Amino acid sequence: MYKIVKAEKLADKIYLMDVEAKRVARSCQPGQFVIVKMDETGERIPLTICDYDAEAGTVTIVFQIVGASTLKMAELKAGDSFQDFTGPLGCPSEFVDEDIEELKKKKMLFVAGGVGAAPVYPQVKWLHEHGVDVDVIVGSKTKDLLILEKEMEAVAGNLYVTTDDGSYGRHGMVTAVIEELVNAGNTYDVCVAIGPMIMMKFTCLLTKKLGIHTIVSMNPIMVDGTGMCGACRLTVGGEVKFACVDGPEFDGHLVDFDQAMKRQLMYKTDEGRAMLKAEEGDTHHGGCGHCGGDE
Repeated sequence: MYKIVKAEKLADKIYLMDVEAKRVARSCQPGQFVIVKMDETGERIPLTICDYDAEAGTVTIVFQIVGASTLKMAELKAGDSFQDFTGPLGCPSEFVDEDIEELKKKKMLFVAGGVGAAPVYPQVKWLHEHGVDVDVIVGSKTKDLLILEKEMEAVAGNLYVTTDDGSYGRHGMVTAVIEELVNAGNTYDVCVAIGPMIMMKFTCLLTKKLGIHTIVSMNPIMVDGTGMCGACRLTVGGEVKFACVDGPEFDGHLVDFDQAMKRQLMYKTDEGRAMLKAEEGDTHHGGCGHCGGDE
């Protein structure tokens, strides 16, 4: 069993947990993920690693309620435990194996959309600890949904916050901030964009035009996390890849985002049905013929 030592609500439907997992914490690298399972009958949920402390033996995860399993997971408190906490899985971020002195010569830009701030944070933190300062853009729909701002501010060279509705920071999409920075004379060798699929797609369309090499994380389409289910199958540069075993990070300019987003939509109906059953409990009777509750 893997004990939860901290459970915190960061924003509406977004939660953070510190979990005791000593072996995992000793082996973590930026860009990797874990698979959590609440109990014997629970769903296996792949989650990117938000932070890790090798000395304390803890791993930090951040998740958003999107279905019945994450709804149930949000009810867990400090002192509760996960039955399984497997990892680290996936390939580390490509810069981990680069020469540090060469990295310091590069100008890097990180773009985090929504919950994508969670997997961006350990990458920026790792670079900061190795003496590499980077620019970071964090985008959110509203101020209330913004997460990890203080943590990101502590490790970023420059932090730019934007909200879709203008309720905090700059007003607009992350792509507008990228253009603003480039038009102001900033030049970037690498951009790392993590967030909703549509955000990553349009970020890549822009950075391709600007000639900025861009890495994206395809964790949003992972389901099983082991390459067995095929849910995270995608095309990268004309080749078939699986986000969980070949990634989760890829060259964003080579990813077929339209295909990946269509695949992601295949699972929305099942998630919605399970979510409705979980929310309504014993009062859920089906009858509509569409949610599966009458089967």
